[in-house]
Amino acid sequence: MTLLDYGIVFTYLTGVILVGLWSERRAKQNLDAYFLGNRSLPWWALGASGMASNLDISGTMINTAFIFALGATGFFIEIRGGVTLIMAFLMIFMGKWNRRAEVMTMAEWMHLRFGDKREGDVARIIAALSAIIMTIAMITYFAVGSGKFIGEFLGIPSFWGLSSEFWAATLMITLAMIYTVASGLYGVVWTDVFQGFLIFGVIVYICYMAVSQFLLPDAFSVSLPMRDGTFQAVATTREAWTSVLPPWKLDIPAESLYSIYNLFGIAILFYLFKVTLEGSGGTGSYMLQRYMAAKNDRDCGLLSLFWTFLLSFRWPFIAAIAIMGVSYGVTHQGISDPERVLPIVISQLVPAGIKGLLVAGLMAAAMSTFDSTVNAGAAYWVKDIYQAYLKPKATPRQLVLQSRWSSILIVLIGLFFAIFIKNINEIWGWITMSIGAGMLLPMLARWYWWRLNGYGFAGGIVFGMVAAVVQKALFSGVPEYVSFTFAATVSVIGMVLGTYLTAPTEKKALENFYKKTRPFGFWGSVKKVLPQRTLAAIQKENRRDIIATFFAVPWQIVLFLFMMMIVMQRWDNLLWLTALLIPLSVALYFTWYRHLSTEVRVEETP
Repeated sequence: MTLLDYGIVFTYLTGVILVGLWSERRAKQNLDAYFLGNRSLPWWALGASGMASNLDISGTMINTAFIFALGATGFFIEIRGGVTLIMAFLMIFMGKWNRRAEVMTMAEWMHLRFGDKREGDVARIIAALSAIIMTIAMITYFAVGSGKFIGEFLGIPSFWGLSSEFWAATLMITLAMIYTVASGLYGVVWTDVFQGFLIFGVIVYICYMAVSQFLLPDAFSVSLPMRDGTFQAVATTREAWTSVLPPWKLDIPAESLYSIYNLFGIAILFYLFKVTLEGSGGTGSYMLQRYMAAKNDRDCGLLSLFWTFLLSFRWPFIAAIAIMGVSYGVTHQGISDPERVLPIVISQLVPAGIKGLLVAGLMAAAMSTFDSTVNAGAAYWVKDIYQAYLKPKATPRQLVLQSRWSSILIVLIGLFFAIFIKNINEIWGWITMSIGAGMLLPMLARWYWWRLNGYGFAGGIVFGMVAAVVQKALFSGVPEYVSFTFAATVSVIGMVLGTYLTAPTEKKALENFYKKTRPFGFWGSVKKVLPQRTLAAIQKENRRDIIATFFAVPWQIVLFLFMMMIVMQRWDNLLWLTALLIPLSVALYFTWYRHLSTEVRVEETP
């Protein structure tokens, strides 16, 4: 990088820290201000912040690696998590359900669902601990990817036996911690909005650059990572590389790390099944925090729509970087490691000045994801363990101080584990398909099955997470559907045993939960506490949401592919994707959007 590039990066870092610190006074009022912004933040800011928080460097690098190595087909692998398909479910119903609970964290939600006695306490503590563990895993993932990227440009040396990548990640995380610890969700959201403008500008420029200056040849070679740490060149064509029709099978060499995707059709169906369960069960991560901070049902829907629309620009950016990487490989020595396509393209093909903006923009993306994750993770310790059980009479000042120290400690643990992880896909695959699978079915059943009690939820989470650790330690090289099935099966065993070996949740707690959140599912006599006319209105809303979800999921996939095909200049694919996108959008309008202002009030009969 030139002196101009370094100056741009320095100016950006200074600006984002100042924006974050500007919010510090409002955040220190109390926990609700620190973690939820007093539920006064506008929906567009929450949506823009959500978009920025999803654009992490690690995810961008692994998504670019898949597109570079497999072409548009690689998009479908990231249905497992990188496409963020859970947004379709949050947009239609899951976001507003969580907002109606009027809690600060998913763990606090357990008291609403299972009552505030021992059963609810067990579920709350286990939910909080599992969320903290997942937060640490995500910080490790961010550190590995951002270290690889930033280390490429800043030239930080290795010392104390630790790699330059580790110290690069530490530097970026330290800078993000300054405003995250000081200003809570206020700082997170407004710095994300500030960073979002920079990210969006960078995306538009890179896409224009790829379309106007780089043309894919009719035939070229890409590279695949092998299990022994080497890389193998594979020949492909422009037509195959830009095809959006996923093949049923891939022909990847068995020695490649990507060979686990050879049964591609089964993998896609499996990922869709997994995302459906995950989306229907909700998320406990930083994404959920945006909905708990929203003002009402309508804002939940609007922030989701804006969030998803902004996210659609991520995929043409990824495709543009992959196209530039392929072109660079044709004219120079080919890029061997797909996970290094992003930093190499920026280093070799982006002009001075713009390079500084791009590096700053991607650092903004990394910091946005990191600050959201840390802020949400710290809430579980402070709200659900420290205040709930260790020091119930803590003052607002003590709670905010505890929030800051817990944020720092969580980050330090995540950085420690980053020392031992070298491959981004290794940690991302484990998070999405193993540890996530161990939590998936208890998270799903809690919304739809009245008989699930707090002990069953806790048993399912504990069994599932232990299974994920065992899988990682004893048979880490298995296909992702095997690790998912193993962790999920063990989790179900723990959930069923915990549920049927203990008494059901008190009916009063169940009735209170149903009246507040109004989910669909198997609620038996619980929902009969409501007047018949009110219950009929709720059931009408539920039916409408179920129908809308069947349109929302394909709408999001088609929208993202549509945006990517513009950069790949496949106008034939763009034409038929448009033919799908228009009717799906119209269907969403009539089944969901025009009903956003309608909320069933349980206190009144319609």
